[in-house]
Amino acid sequence: MAWVPVSVSLGFVGLVVLAYCSFKVYLGVRRFGRELERTRRRLGPKHTALRDELRDL
Repeated sequence: MAWVPVSVSLGFVGLVVLAYCSFKVYLGVRRFGRELERTRRRLGPKHTALRDELRDL
C-alpha cells in the first residue's frame, strides 16, 4: 500500500518539473520578443530607405 503515496509524490514532482520548464520557456519567449522588437526598431529606418531606393530604380 506504500506505492500510492510514492506514485502521488512522483506525479507531483513531475508536475513541478513541467512547471519549471514551462516558466523557463515563457521567460525565453519574452526575451526573444523583446529582442525582435529591438531589431525591428533598429532596422525600420534602413528598411524604409531601401524601399525608397528600390522605388526610385
